Amino acid sequence: MTEIEWWDYEDTEELAAAVAGDIQFVIESALDARGSAVIALAGGKTPMAAYEKLAQAKLDWKKVTIIPGDERIVKLGDPMSNVTALAKIFLPKGARVKPIVPDAISDYKAAGRSADALMQDLHWPLDFCLLGMGTDGHTASIFPGPDFDEALSGPKERRAVGVMPEPLPPEAPVARVTLSAAAIASSKALMIMITGEEKKTLLEQAIEQGPSSKYPIGRVLAEVELPVDIHWAA
Repeated sequence: MTEIEWWDYEDTEELAAAVAGDIQFVIESALDARGSAVIALAGGKTPMAAYEKLAQAKLDWKKVTIIPGDERIVKLGDPMSNVTALAKIFLPKGARVKPIVPDAISDYKAAGRSADALMQDLHWPLDFCLLGMGTDGHTASIFPGPDFDEALSGPKERRAVGVMPEPLPPEAPVARVTLSAAAIASSKALMIMITGEEKKTLLEQAIEQGPSSKYPIGRVLAEVELPVDIHWAA
């Protein structure tokens, strides 16, 4: 069973500061050990305050490569683009922020193959991966749908997969590319950041259900062998 440690905070500001501090520590450790760091960061609104704080850290940012843990298949600059949001924060610091999908390609499976090829050129495994979670239990862009099993149980060497959520989320009704469960599980450090009582209750249920969980996050965590820190605030 995956070793889970919960960290609860009084408010979202305290949560953001703690998450930023932990990511900074992981980056510093990778820089000390290898002279570079490769990290995957979650999209969405919840972690952005943590990223703003992290960007203030005095790091050798030019040796840090950042990819989104998942991406909507839209044009760069689109408000739905995760890498665009990350680039706005970290590119001015000198970090390498790498898009993982071709520019709004119509074939989402081809986008997945392209992203997987790009991942093969990165140092692997990832030094760090930050996950979020939706109120439906999805994580990264591992959603129920026709590509669910491939994202969860595809070949271990496959690092990214093109997915079509079913149903499409109304706030972002587009196909995605996501890190596979195997790629997430292979990360040297893994963290989950969530807010709200609803998500906390759901995540607790998903963890308890383990490999038979009806929630994608539960299925992903069941594959993880390293300890996982969960940072939460109401």
